[in-house]
Amino acid sequence: MRYELVIFDNDGVLVDSEPISNTILAGYLTELGHPTSYEDSLRDYMGAAVHRVHDLVLQRTGKRLPEDFDDTLHARVFAAFERELVAVDGVTEVLGKLVAEGVPYCVASSGSHERIRVGHRKTGLDLWFREGNVFSAQDVGRGKPAPDLFLHAAERMGVAPERCVVVEDSPLGVTAAKAAGMDVYGFTAMTAAEKPAGAKGYFGSMAELPELLV
Repeated sequence: MRYELVIFDNDGVLVDSEPISNTILAGYLTELGHPTSYEDSLRDYMGAAVHRVHDLVLQRTGKRLPEDFDDTLHARVFAAFERELVAVDGVTEVLGKLVAEGVPYCVASSGSHERIRVGHRKTGLDLWFREGNVFSAQDVGRGKPAPDLFLHAAERMGVAPERCVVVEDSPLGVTAAKAAGMDVYGFTAMTAAEKPAGAKGYFGSMAELPELLV
């Protein structure tokens, strides 16, 4: 493969969590008096760290979310993960190919370390991702669309940014990868109608990814 490091987003790329988490987020915001549809949540928050929810609600309404918002949201999402979460179809086969070819990989997610761990444990991806190749927006000052998280992951993995490729499914993530000076491929399983602009290429099935990386 022409890349020395493959950086995966987590939600929607490794684990099929976006429908679950955005349904819960939209419902919780609506419950709190901020009417939000599932489509609104995907548009505004997909791929973002939770601080973006606070920032946009404050910006739009002048009101702050409750102090326990994060804890309540995470508790609801994690409970749903335990019931429903599965790995993205075909992703373990992709990881197996990378291992077979000796290509390092990691995950760089806007979610917290706890969210990553819960999802990976439920789906069995904890067998593929250990402490040394798991990075979260918690590790840096700014999450996506800033490049900080991807640059941090590359530095920790010992690979120059221009030798990295990012696999993303959100516009915020694509923007962050490009700002980091990395190639990025957009996974369009959920966003086929509105591909995140700026990616080097797009694919709708994980089976297509390995050929894009050679």
